[in-house]
Amino acid sequence: MTRNQKDFTPDADLELRDAGLVSADAASLVDSAAKIVDLGAGRVDFRIIIDMTVVEVATTNEILDIMCQVSSSATFASVVKTVGVLHFPAAAAAHGDTDATAVGRYELHGCNEQNGVIYRYLRLYEEYTGTIDTGFNFTAWLVKQ
Repeated sequence: MTRNQKDFTPDADLELRDAGLVSADAASLVDSAAKIVDLGAGRVDFRIIIDMTVVEVATTNEILDIMCQVSSSATFASVVKTVGVLHFPAAAAAHGDTDATAVGRYELHGCNEQNGVIYRYLRLYEEYTGTIDTGFNFTAWLVKQ
């Protein structure tokens, strides 16, 4: 039988988002606190597994960008680099009345080394635009490769 998705075992220490309605631009939360993962001093190749559970396209102007960001600052107070983005648009405005975003599993691949510089800390950041009704909801976790 052909499989279209890989199976991953979530690690609680590498959980990046534990659900809740996306209603504003913010860092992803776990237990109501912004989640930052310390990747250590070396290069780390990773996947971020995103399980999208709610997708709103009611007014056709909803867009969610989930950004993987790295930093040399444990608080993300400085030197923040975006190393990957998943773009979830409501496509009705551009493509008729069907949406381009669906409930399901998505993967974002990346690494914490950019141009020879290691960025030790990682987080997800969410940017949401459009009319919020039911919004977007997802969980996410990091898988080291």
